[in-house]
Amino acid sequence: MFPNALGNPTDADNFHHRHWKPLLGRAGLPDIRFHDFRHTRATLLLTRGVHSKVVSEMLGHANISITLDTYSHVIPGLGDMVARAMEDVSS
Repeated sequence: MFPNALGNPTDADNFHHRHWKPLLGRAGLPDIRFHDFRHTRATLLLTRGVHSKVVSEMLGHANISITLDTYSHVIPGLGDMVARAMEDVSS
């Protein structure tokens, strides 16, 4: 994803210490993992109504159940939909 100056894969430890941590410091951000941005992206998309199947594909998950198991708590109105469906079934 991030090649070094020679075009080879970047060493993860080197990237973390020489680039990532200084970048966070300059941006005034806390010491967060690079992977946390992946979670942020998924959460932001789901809270804005992007279909979970689309988010799952963007994340490269093998199936949608991985995405739903991880992020279903942030999908707006999910509990309300379940309550309405149960009301519809019982009436």
